[in-house]
Amino acid sequence: MDQRHDEVAAGHRVLTVPNLISAVRLAGVPLFLWLVLVPEADGWALAVLFVSGISDYADGYLARRLHQTSRVGEILDPVADRLYILSTVVGLAVRGIIPWWVAVLLPARDAFLWCLVPFLRTRGYSSLPVHFLGKAATANLLYAFPLLLLGDAEGPLPLLAKVFGWAFAIWGVGLYWWAGLLYAWQVRRLLADRGRRAPVLDGR
Repeated sequence: MDQRHDEVAAGHRVLTVPNLISAVRLAGVPLFLWLVLVPEADGWALAVLFVSGISDYADGYLARRLHQTSRVGEILDPVADRLYILSTVVGLAVRGIIPWWVAVLLPARDAFLWCLVPFLRTRGYSSLPVHFLGKAATANLLYAFPLLLLGDAEGPLPLLAKVFGWAFAIWGVGLYWWAGLLYAWQVRRLLADRGRRAPVLDGR
């Protein structure tokens, strides 16, 4: 009983090292947008994205290593990923580096999934379960946009960065929506299973 109580208490912790890292990651979102749109300091903007990527790995690693996993961390980490993707596509679209249809497709997918959450709650789920495609899509997009930003210059290296950036972007957008449709299919199956109440899952 004491062990179970300790696990529940640990899950509700807020002031942990991983959560602090996630909070710093979130603070970097408006900084990145300002760097991209106002002074157009692409080098510094890329540095912010690089630090964000390193800290994304670090908070998960430390959460497991220090046994500091928490409900707050399970929310902050995917929220930070989504906000970095959103801020990057908005910044690149305003700069004319990517077309607006790309900037619209990605948040449209997230809006589509948010509309499914109320239906999930009728089956006892707090969020969508995770599968590999969703993680692969996010990884592709987080590689694509820094490369496209780097490619907004003249020379052979920026040209190569643009080619690889668009390759990651096309795969990322495709996988992002494919994962979204699979999530929707999972929700449909849960709703069809009227006789079973599922346990609460926390997805990213």
